[in-house]
Amino acid sequence: KVVAVAERIPAHVVGNGRSTIEELIDQTNLDPHRGHGHDNVLTKIVVDATSESVLKKQGYRLESIPRKGEVCYLRETANLSTGGIAVDHTDNIHPETIWLAERVAKIIGLDIAGIDIVTSDITKPLREADGVVVEVNAAPGFRMHVCPSQGKPRNVAAPVLDMLFPNGQPNRIPIIAITGTNGKTTTTRLIAHIYRQTGKVVGYTTTDGIYIDEYVVEKGDTTGPQSAQVILKDPTVEVAVLETARGGILRSGLAFDKCDIGVVLNVSADHLGIGDINTIEQMAKVKSIVAEVVSPKGYAILNADDPLVRAMAEKVKGQVAYFSMNSENELIKNHTSGGGLAAVYENGYLSIIKGDWTLRIDEAVNVPVTIGGRAPFMIANALAASLAAFAQGVSIEAIREALTTFRASVDQTPGRMNLFNLGSYHALVDYAHNAASYQALGSFVRNWPGECFGVVGGPGDRRDEDFIELGRLSAKIFDRIIIKEDDDLRGRPSGNAAELIRKGIREENPDSNYEIILRETEAIERGLDKVADGGLVVILPESVSRAIKLIEARNPLPDNGLKASSADSEDELKPSVVN
Repeated sequence: KVVAVAERIPAHVVGNGRSTIEELIDQTNLDPHRGHGHDNVLTKIVVDATSESVLKKQGYRLESIPRKGEVCYLRETANLSTGGIAVDHTDNIHPETIWLAERVAKIIGLDIAGIDIVTSDITKPLREADGVVVEVNAAPGFRMHVCPSQGKPRNVAAPVLDMLFPNGQPNRIPIIAITGTNGKTTTTRLIAHIYRQTGKVVGYTTTDGIYIDEYVVEKGDTTGPQSAQVILKDPTVEVAVLETARGGILRSGLAFDKCDIGVVLNVSADHLGIGDINTIEQMAKVKSIVAEVVSPKGYAILNADDPLVRAMAEKVKGQVAYFSMNSENELIKNHTSGGGLAAVYENGYLSIIKGDWTLRIDEAVNVPVTIGGRAPFMIANALAASLAAFAQGVSIEAIREALTTFRASVDQTPGRMNLFNLGSYHALVDYAHNAASYQALGSFVRNWPGECFGVVGGPGDRRDEDFIELGRLSAKIFDRIIIKEDDDLRGRPSGNAAELIRKGIREENPDSNYEIILRETEAIERGLDKVADGGLVVILPESVSRAIKLIEARNPLPDNGLKASSADSEDELKPSVVN
């Protein structure tokens, strides 16, 4: 269907009997509609060898003064990009020429076609005006039709969009956004893994890269809106699962206007003092954006065990579903008694609750990412992921299959509770780097039967008090400690962060067994060399890949050597350790 017709006229000036052609060009270029290249409706006329040659053929030079009303052409072609103009003739084209243009497009097989015609009179059939079709473009320009210099503007974008997205057909893919202080990457990867069980092509972004299914599109910290747009613009992606971090929100906002599922895992003291965010309450406001943009038919998935997160429900425009490590949580009880949706850890099971029915997904001990049910914070992540998928209509069978095949491994969750069996001892690599993640990790480490050896540190852009708190927590968690620093000190003098951690250790326990080895590689090697038989060396690295390479060089066994936890209820895994 022909939707717009425009006559293109080559770049030219019209004489006034007083000004030179060069002066007329300068006056024409003062038109606010003209810009450089394609940055405006029209393009400025450029004087070059081609324009001087065209003038010469007409008997002019730049210094010539044309008579009033005399047209002086500066180009032989009528492209807008070389200074030409457009005149709308959509209402003037002859019906036979419309039929011919549509026939040409159908013969070639193009959905969108720009057909160039040369004719002396567009109101007549081409055969009567010595007209011809000279070119067919598969990617025609819109400028000449949207903003003609003369005539009626035509919205040529509308029929293109109507063709791409017909009325009544889905024109959006499900968007699941995940934010929080800790657990974002694991939860993002787990949700993506759940959706892959449904046969969908899943695109997801994390702190370690952009992925489509299991293929890496780009490596790096890709949790901002630009990375999310890579997924949202990819025509093969059927579901978008987007880790959404504080930094990207503050710098550039979100990559989407609304999401179907917005997951807020937790809010704790991290990145404070950066970007004018100085309190945990301010941080909660930043992260609440993900819940606030949930569509009216979508779900905000909120942590009922975190007061700052559950308070976000007041700003949610869609529906709310809660998850909790405590099946007796009063908010959960009140919410589900009114028909609300929730996920809880009850009697050793991950369960979905709605109204007065409970649907058990599986026992935590059967979910590998929970490390035999020993890692409560991983159980919380699994609850959030399961609830997000269930709220979006994924079957319990697909969720169960995903939970039982998703592991805290280097392949599926690099740097997230990666446990290695080195024969006489174990090594654990985790990206814990703030107080809340240290506390959560401690809930697992403190139950280890042997000696626990920590190789600890933190990002240099955190506050002094944050490093001191990491030291205090390290003294509570580990039997022996090595303090190291990141390669990227982020503006701190060498040794400063380590000294602050040492201060925290001494304040908590002056008798703690610790040493300082600033270089991360040396610190990791020493920890691996000195851990006792039956012990656990916990490595909290800046570079996860480097730590894993150092461990793999020691030929770890394929099995992590752990049996499922003997806990038969949630009593040993109270929500306090998650918060």
